[in-house]
Amino acid sequence: MSLRNRNPSEPAMSDAEDTPVAKIQQRRWRSVFAAIYSARIFVSLYKKVINKKQILRTLSYIAVDIHDNSSDDHLPSLCVDQKTLTEVVREKSLETLSKLGGVKQIAAGLETDEKDGISANEAELAHRIDVFGANRYQKPPTKSFLSFVFEAFNDTTIIILLVCAILSLGFGIKQQGIEYGWYDGGSIIFAVFLVVAVSAVSNFKQNRQFEKLSNESGDIRVEVVRDGCRQFISVFEVVVGDVVCLKIGDQIPADGLFLDGHSLKVDESSMTGESDHVEINGSNNPFVLSGTKVMDGFGSMLVTSVGMNTAWGQMMSSINRESDEETPLQARLNKLTSFIGKIGLAVAILVLAVLLIRYFTGNTKDDKGNIEYIRGKTKLGSIMNSVVDIMSVAITIVVVAIPEGLPLAVTLTLAYSMKQMMADHAMVRKLSACETMGSATTICTDKTGTLTLNEMKVTEFWLGKEFMKDSISSEIVPDVHELLQQAISLNTTATVYKPNFRSLPEISGSPTEKAILSWAVLDLGMNLDDPKQNYELIQVETFNSEKKRSGILIRRNSESATHVHWKGAAEMIVAMCSQYYDRSGTVKAIDDEERTEIGNIIQNMAAKSLRCIAFAHTKISEDNEKVLEESRLTLLGLVGLKDPCRPGVRTAVESCIHAGVNIKMITGDNVFTAKAIAIECGILEPHEDMNEAVIEGVQFRNYSPEERMAKINKIRVMARSSPFDKLLMVQCLKQNGHVVAVTGDGTNDAPALKEADIGLSMGIQGTEVAKESSDIVILDDNFTSVVTVLRWGRCVFNNIQKFIQFQLTVNIAALVINFIAATSSGEVPLTAVQLLWVNLIMDTFGALALATERPTNDLMKKPPVGRSKPLISNIMWRNLIAQALYQVAILLTLQFRGKSIFGVDEKVKNTLIFNTFVLCQVFNEFNARKLEKKNIFQGLHKSKLFLGIIGITIIFQVVMVEFLKRFANTQRLNWGQWGTCIGIGALSWLLGWLVKLIPV
Repeated sequence: MSLRNRNPSEPAMSDAEDTPVAKIQQRRWRSVFAAIYSARIFVSLYKKVINKKQILRTLSYIAVDIHDNSSDDHLPSLCVDQKTLTEVVREKSLETLSKLGGVKQIAAGLETDEKDGISANEAELAHRIDVFGANRYQKPPTKSFLSFVFEAFNDTTIIILLVCAILSLGFGIKQQGIEYGWYDGGSIIFAVFLVVAVSAVSNFKQNRQFEKLSNESGDIRVEVVRDGCRQFISVFEVVVGDVVCLKIGDQIPADGLFLDGHSLKVDESSMTGESDHVEINGSNNPFVLSGTKVMDGFGSMLVTSVGMNTAWGQMMSSINRESDEETPLQARLNKLTSFIGKIGLAVAILVLAVLLIRYFTGNTKDDKGNIEYIRGKTKLGSIMNSVVDIMSVAITIVVVAIPEGLPLAVTLTLAYSMKQMMADHAMVRKLSACETMGSATTICTDKTGTLTLNEMKVTEFWLGKEFMKDSISSEIVPDVHELLQQAISLNTTATVYKPNFRSLPEISGSPTEKAILSWAVLDLGMNLDDPKQNYELIQVETFNSEKKRSGILIRRNSESATHVHWKGAAEMIVAMCSQYYDRSGTVKAIDDEERTEIGNIIQNMAAKSLRCIAFAHTKISEDNEKVLEESRLTLLGLVGLKDPCRPGVRTAVESCIHAGVNIKMITGDNVFTAKAIAIECGILEPHEDMNEAVIEGVQFRNYSPEERMAKINKIRVMARSSPFDKLLMVQCLKQNGHVVAVTGDGTNDAPALKEADIGLSMGIQGTEVAKESSDIVILDDNFTSVVTVLRWGRCVFNNIQKFIQFQLTVNIAALVINFIAATSSGEVPLTAVQLLWVNLIMDTFGALALATERPTNDLMKKPPVGRSKPLISNIMWRNLIAQALYQVAILLTLQFRGKSIFGVDEKVKNTLIFNTFVLCQVFNEFNARKLEKKNIFQGLHKSKLFLGIIGITIIFQVVMVEFLKRFANTQRLNWGQWGTCIGIGALSWLLGWLVKLIPV
């Protein structure tokens, strides 16, 4: 009896109706329907002819093209209750599932074909979304802009400044009246609001950027079957009724029921908290939960619930992934800011005490030269005014001391680098990884797909000990050809889809599987569907990275005997064999000599950078036990797969080595293939001693802890490694003081990715488990992108150092000038408004200018930044102390001798001090671009943002001096005075060049 797939437009039949009598009646009804439908078509055509009054020539036959337009408007009935489906899977109720007729009946109700899936018609997919919902979960409301403003106001620095502002406002109004007295306090409040606004906008934008990245990281690719064809779609496009293909490392995209597969085990710890892996099968546990991860085996599932109808969706909707993670660098900067603030407060208290003592001991005089305080004679109002003046000076010193720009600078540079890294094919999942990558001393990298293109192609085939050249299909004897056909078509997780006879086959699966299937179909001319129809799959052992092989137990439909097929790493499969097939199909024993010869063939292939895969087979006459035989096998053949190195990978490796970063290649391939690839990529030199540099995973594993620690720095290639070996290497390197970055793509790489300082997962070949465990996702799987991440990591640290040097120069100079002037003369040359302009406005611009510089090649010529290296290096101390001393010397000279040198009054002198101080910072900003290099203008033409900010700062300064005289407490300067200020500022370039000659 032939079986026919049910048409979607036909109603589902129950088992009771599926009888011979029912089928005869069904055929009769179809005949009647066809006759009536044809008659109606003829009548319709006849009426058209009569209406047009045309005479037709009589033909010997009439051809009628009947179009069934009803199918265009047909939508699936989907007569299944969503609530029932949700409860069945969530409660894992076999009883309820049985009452519903089992998985097959539910698939029929959802109008899903178990093999061909659902229709890819957009109208049908939209209808399914209307009925069952989309595969998205509701997210908690995002933080509003006002919440970021409130957070910015909660900062200790801002609170201190606001208190200072209120005090300054009160004192100012009391002394000078409301018309002029609000300037100092008002300007501090304005500056505070400006900083709060900039900080809130920056954090708000970073939060939105983080949300966008979070959405992109959640948009995983899912393999489904639609219209009989496997295709990858976004997880958000999965609908109820879809048939989803599952393999090791996949995250299950929705709730569903098991359809077909072998050895399928999932990790449900994210849902249930149980760490044991749960076996999924059709008899005892067909329930598959969304959000869980496939740890072993492969299979397919029927989607029954999506989005908010799944337990995962409801759980995720209540979780808000916060972006306010404080990175180590931010924590260190907050400590530095707090420390400097405390110094400023101590200096302010000291100045306050000195000024009060000087005042009350009669050591201060007013503008007319009279002593300000005489005990018993000075009025209380006069005393209060003088005390208010002294308090204003102390408040100004506190304002100067607090480096408000530092937190803003780190926020800006991290947000900017995250955005730029995304453009450079690296998606940051954990913010601290941006800066930690700058300290990396060792990168442990995979070979396949990272150093190589992951575009496999079979280039060699050996039958026994003979190399098979072109047109090999005709040279293989039929018996061996049939066994190879079984091995290739049945022992695989890949599929071949051929829409019609003329089209090329579409092959989906891993690159290795695709290469072997492509070779079998195109070169050997095999039909891979025949074995699937003629053989029953009894048992499957899926490939994993520890055993490095996969096996199947099969039986021909008409036989009792079973066949075992193994496929995997050549030397491991050959070790299981005792015989081999030669060219003529004769089975020959493998003695020691033969084994050595075959071993040499494998080594020679590996030396050409080929991945060697072997096929082996044995026949078991009686099926006593369903056990896969692992010995006394017969070798069917060896294939060599070529995976070329990625373009540019050698240059990337060399740049890492020059930057003092060790590259270690960890691969599952054999030693000879690993050596060849390592030499090709530049990790190894062809003529160097390989004994200590290249090692196998089993050797490394068997070393004592002391031996491992002694040899770890010399190892550069580890072949035939397991995920445990990779984890062990990461742990040893960290114990040895290294900052370790690790690349990984497999499920079993998750422990090593978590253990490493920076986990780098692969965006294309990487499993969802690996991505979840990583800090950064390399979107193009390219080692060159790993090096780009390294450059950005160093750039983040370097930009922060540039800004710290610039900021501290401003703070130290301003603090020293005001302290000396206040204690010596009782007055400060720089007012609160002027200092806030320098401290807040300029530093905000400075943060934008210096924190957004792109990485340069110079960064890759330095050794890695140590994990515990101080933020302020000796080079920075040299630079900033020299510039601060220069500025202090110049400004104190102007303070005490300015009036006589320039022949000006007190107000013009103070304006000259303010203008010179600001212009010194403008010129010093150029010095801060290069901490070590003497040429501070290198690459300046590329930094358009930097040049723009310098221009805006100069314009604002001109406005402050020339137009805001009353507000900024300044006087207009003539051209000569402006020229002098610019000349003094420009001398900082010469000083910066000379200072860099001093070794540190």
